[in-house]
Amino acid sequence: QVQLVESGGGLVQAGGSLRLSCAASGRIFSINAMAWYRQAPGKQRELVARITGGGSTNYADSVKGRFTISRDNAKNTVYLQMNSLKPEDTALYYCNVLHDWTNYWGQGTQVTVSS
Repeated sequence: QVQLVESGGGLVQAGGSLRLSCAASGRIFSINAMAWYRQAPGKQRELVARITGGGSTNYADSVKGRFTISRDNAKNTVYLQMNSLKPEDTALYYCNVLHDWTNYWGQGTQVTVSS
């Protein structure tokens, strides 16, 4: 089993920045990919950014150039640096880890961007 603990959410004004962190723990031996998803009220959960074990990344078009995903393999931690935040980025952000080809989810951390 893999446990995920997220941190870093909060309230920020438009144009501001936040950094989300997600630490994986447990019996970890093969993390295939790590990602961040988000879900706004009344909307479906969507992929924000993803990073593979080899370091390849992909982003939702809406966050390209503003968000950066990175990972620390030694700490089994994934980060999401969010800059130039917009009110439409307001959502519950979830960490996702694909470990040994099984998906694990964090509990979610709220990001609220005020205009």
